[in-house]
Amino acid sequence: MAGKYVIGIDIGGTAVKMALFDQNGGMDHKWSIKTSKEENGKYVLDEIAASIQHELQEKHIPLTEVAGAGAGLPGFIDIEKGIIEFATNIGWKDYPVARILEDKLGFPVALDNDANLAAAGEYWKGAGTDVQNMIFITLGTGVGAGIVLNGNLVNGKDNMAGEVGHVTVKPEGGRLCNCGKRGCLETISSATGMVRGLWSI
Repeated sequence: MAGKYVIGIDIGGTAVKMALFDQNGGMDHKWSIKTSKEENGKYVLDEIAASIQHELQEKHIPLTEVAGAGAGLPGFIDIEKGIIEFATNIGWKDYPVARILEDKLGFPVALDNDANLAAAGEYWKGAGTDVQNMIFITLGTGVGAGIVLNGNLVNGKDNMAGEVGHVTVKPEGGRLCNCGKRGCLETISSATGMVRGLWSI
């Protein structure tokens, strides 16, 4: 793989966290920006690209030394096409994230669900390095899970494995979720749901 560096991008409903890595997984630098919700996330990718370009310039790294980027997003993703089908906490539907970022940055961008990538990262370099089977739960603006079985990341049918945040846990009187249903696990157990619950006590 050409290029000395790769970039990790975690696009969350509250913040976008980014980091510069060498190709052995060593982190060189990390930073974050706020996720813009204006006009259903219209400006998020512009701001990500501008932020990456700024950080690379600050470190005197030309774009030609970046082999590519991996982006994790909350929601339902067509991995092969690089499209997020539905990101409830940002406002995107059928949005070609990979192509847009590639056009703006000039290097390849791959997409996957953020919880899947978090699980893959823990399996490669973190708490899961000595196991072959694990489940990684993410709690943030939403709730997700990444599953590793026999050393392989499980995407499941239509890349829906691990999408636990929108399982209905309170069918009667549940809070309206960003996905349009009521009583999803995410409305109660996400970081935003727990903070909302504390304020209601």
